[in-house]
Amino acid sequence: MIPTIKDFEEKKVLVRVDFNVPLDDADITEDERIIAAIPTINFLLEKNAKIILMSHLGRPKGQVVEKLKMNNVAKKLSELLDKEVMKLDDCIGQEVKEKINEMKNKDIVLLENLRFHAEEENNNEEFAKELASLADVYVNDAFANCHRNHASMTAITKFLPSYVGFLVKKEITILTKIITNPEKPFIAIIGGAKPDKIEVIENLLNIADKIIIGGVLANTFLKASGANIGKSKFDEKSLETAKKLLEKFMDKIILPVDAFVADNIEKGTNSKIVDVKKVPDDAIIGDIGAESISFYKRILKQAKTIVWSGPLGAFEFDKFAEGTNEIGLFLSGLKAKVIIGGGDSAAAIKKLGLEDKVNYISTGGGAFLQFLSGKELPAIKVLQKESY
Repeated sequence: MIPTIKDFEEKKVLVRVDFNVPLDDADITEDERIIAAIPTINFLLEKNAKIILMSHLGRPKGQVVEKLKMNNVAKKLSELLDKEVMKLDDCIGQEVKEKINEMKNKDIVLLENLRFHAEEENNNEEFAKELASLADVYVNDAFANCHRNHASMTAITKFLPSYVGFLVKKEITILTKIITNPEKPFIAIIGGAKPDKIEVIENLLNIADKIIIGGVLANTFLKASGANIGKSKFDEKSLETAKKLLEKFMDKIILPVDAFVADNIEKGTNSKIVDVKKVPDDAIIGDIGAESISFYKRILKQAKTIVWSGPLGAFEFDKFAEGTNEIGLFLSGLKAKVIIGGGDSAAAIKKLGLEDKVNYISTGGGAFLQFLSGKELPAIKVLQKESY
């Protein structure tokens, strides 16, 4: 059982949020992650709580980086809530404590970037204890960081009564249903370049009816099947696993039948569509071809539940975005329940303006994948040990 937020009337509540938003220099380019935390913040406002928010932003590696300060995040949240959010100059220390002790009910403060302190990523207990000393209660509402064993995610639960917020509860509820009781047929689309997705495929092959594989992962499986992939990227470490999975689950694993190749993906030079068994030695696979797109659509049309994580090609280059875009558009018109993993899949759907046409877009990339691979999320595991 995961303890969920209860009655925090007039308490100081320390909320771990995920405000790791994309930036253009220091300007916020997308505020979905900030918006996702608002239901928990509004609940705590209704409880007359003193709300202390904390988050990381970017990868400052234990150093203070000017453009990664939380000032613009606080400003954006103030606009969204139509309420002042005070940004503090650090996340621990005497001055921070003094400011928090001056808080009134319904006040909101945002601590400075947690990762300005190396102790955060090192899961340092003394750092976690310092953070915990600021509040009466801890709430984890940062699903996208739940796969991280960091001080503000795991160690902190040793020092405060700890709960999950509404966002984390929603994510866990939706993803649990997918891996325990999905409406069938259940089809997964797993693409992208991360080699750890092979573990997701391994786990989902025991649950899904079909798994469509794209991106660099597809190259790995194609090579494992004996196909020539030219100079295309693949994951050497996953090759043997891919071979075993193809032998055991040949009827479930769906690979491209043709590929859009070029001798330089960034420039798109000498691009053409070829049969996947006839990729030239000097070519690089950049996307799936037209036949694969049609093939995937025929399979997806049968589904009642679809999970999509990772693009089907090098979609960051317009020339090689057709496979990802075509499948995204197709999913938006289906009656099936469609769940999109965070990261590039979410970016692709949003770029197409289709976020309102799918059932759910997860806020987590790595956490989403780790959950689907059947592994425990460290920040959830620690909460399950205790029930307050």
